[in-house]
Amino acid sequence: MPCISRRVRPFTNGVARIALPAAWPYNGGMFIDSHCHINFPELAARMPEILAKMAENKVTHALCVSVDLPDFPQVLALAEQHPHIFASVGVHPDYEDTPEPTVQQLVELANHPKIVAIGETGLDYYRLEGDLEWQRERFRVHIRASRETRKPLIIHTRAASEDTIRLMKEEGAGTDAGGVAGVMHCFTESLAVAEAAMAQGFYISFSGIVTFKSAKDLQAVAQAVPLERMLIETDSPYLAPVPFRGRMNEPGYVAHVAEYIATLKGVSLREVADRTSENFFKLFNTARS
Repeated sequence: MPCISRRVRPFTNGVARIALPAAWPYNGGMFIDSHCHINFPELAARMPEILAKMAENKVTHALCVSVDLPDFPQVLALAEQHPHIFASVGVHPDYEDTPEPTVQQLVELANHPKIVAIGETGLDYYRLEGDLEWQRERFRVHIRASRETRKPLIIHTRAASEDTIRLMKEEGAGTDAGGVAGVMHCFTESLAVAEAAMAQGFYISFSGIVTFKSAKDLQAVAQAVPLERMLIETDSPYLAPVPFRGRMNEPGYVAHVAEYIATLKGVSLREVADRTSENFFKLFNTARS
């Protein structure tokens, strides 16, 4: 979830149909949205259209990410109903008033072939103040579940990168310490944080934020992160990329994130599509259905 709060719904109606611009140097390949929340009401109500636009824009797979346990059955149901949708299980660090997960709960819920990851988890000191030890303990629980299930982590970090990296090391989240690593989703931190995460075997995922004119620092990070360590995502229904900024986001828009990264790195759109898709299948140990 979100680099902005789920509790805020700053969306308008009448989202335009999208199509890849004819000028794009694209030849085959496919895109994968590695992080979305299509179970959220504003997208779930439009599911046939959401799936149709994915197909139209060559977005062949998506990972629907869990943010709390009460809504997890909806996430799993979507993955069970659609072969090209995968799911995760976890509790977002922003959610204070929600059932606290245990390692055993997460392990049991993750024992399903369509559950490919643990999370979204991590730390967020941007929105919450005071004693956040509960947030750090929740993060530790997810890391331990990841190690036990051998399923990768989906990590959210905002204004908390130092503690995030520290806890990842202390709990052995990375492949360098016997964990299975995972992805730093909706990445907005510095290159130093990206390098620290990659040193532990993590991938770096870029959302529509990278297309924003104000995101110069993040664009420099995207230039530096090698394609073999990169994923792309929408984090929908949030953070729609240019040219749809300000509208409700959806998985079909992930192609625009890929296009921007291709231009930024001076490579073909096909290369970004192929590399990020290969990375997805490798990290989440999923078949190309």
